[in-house]
Amino acid sequence: MIPAVLDRVNAEPMLANTRTWAAINSGTRNLTGLSAMASALADVFSALPGEVSLIDPHSAESVGADGKVSAIEHGRHLVVRVRTEAPVRMLFTGHMDTVYPVDHPFQMLAEVDSNTVNGPGVADMKGGLALMLAALKAVEVSPLAARIGYDVMINSDEETGSFSSAALIAELARGKVAALTYEPALPDGTLAGARGGTGNFSIVVHGKSAHAGRNPDDGRNAIVAASDLAVRLFAAKKEGLAVNPARIEGGGPNNVVPDLAILRVNFRPSSPDAIASAQAAIDHAVAAVTTDRDVRIDVHGGFNRPPKPIDDGAAKLFALVRDAGADLGLDIGWKATGGVCDGNNIAAAGVPVVDTMGARGGAIHSAEEFLLIDSLPERAALSALTVLKIAEQGGL
Repeated sequence: MIPAVLDRVNAEPMLANTRTWAAINSGTRNLTGLSAMASALADVFSALPGEVSLIDPHSAESVGADGKVSAIEHGRHLVVRVRTEAPVRMLFTGHMDTVYPVDHPFQMLAEVDSNTVNGPGVADMKGGLALMLAALKAVEVSPLAARIGYDVMINSDEETGSFSSAALIAELARGKVAALTYEPALPDGTLAGARGGTGNFSIVVHGKSAHAGRNPDDGRNAIVAASDLAVRLFAAKKEGLAVNPARIEGGGPNNVVPDLAILRVNFRPSSPDAIASAQAAIDHAVAAVTTDRDVRIDVHGGFNRPPKPIDDGAAKLFALVRDAGADLGLDIGWKATGGVCDGNNIAAAGVPVVDTMGARGGAIHSAEEFLLIDSLPERAALSALTVLKIAEQGGL
């Protein structure tokens, strides 16, 4: 089985696909680029024996610098359904968007050395998409393929929280025995194990304007109230709960008491109890500042990605990946991380998931992002063998 898998993945144009897709700017807000990327992916994923669909995004909202809530447009999401009648089914997910907008200076690919390519999205995660496809094509030529079915979901908004695809992820996760997601592994091959959660909030403070010299006491300074709120929320940080007040927007001329401010704040809870603690801190701080500063406060946002522990099911899947790696001569390890991804969403649906099955690489979300080329066939083989083991034993 292993020689056949290696021969198949080595024949796939993973590096060429990665280069082609990385040359397409698909920043989350670049709808034209995302459309081009979705079309390119639909073409190549049609090689799988399933139905390929482009799914319209669910509605999502954002709070602007003016404090108003408006809808955000997203690209369509790719879904491939293979052998929907199979008793054992898996989910494979990735994302087509990157963090680099269309006007970002980082747009070109460059050779660092014979095994390293630098470019936007090469590791996160266009290389991952390329090896995911190669792995699934390797599975399809195995006699074991008939024993297992699967769905593939590649969304257009992972980098900004998957707000328009979260419901789709939950729907596709239903009934799956396991899931693999193609975020990049660390350069040494280490996988992400347990993950914390995340919550993002835009808190709009409505004060009252007044002349800063003639009658300042008639005003209610929204910037001061937002700052008070930021300090109170920051004081809620503790072991297992990080709090980052990231930005305050608002204000105007120096001679006007500002009547509007927006506080952007991020929470990183490590457990459901930490989420409850954070929510209580928000409620308490908002109530106190509303009273003390005589302002009105509207809270927008929530905890969109819950923590992802390694439970019994996840432990079994990690062990199976480790065993597949050992068969390939790879030493597979993992460690906890504070980062989040769609693996959090999948785990919240009750499905075991390993979410760093992508290429080895690093410096993601920066102009130094790189991909280690030899990891493409290596990690494609790891995925294919993991899937075939699940097919062979009829689940985890």
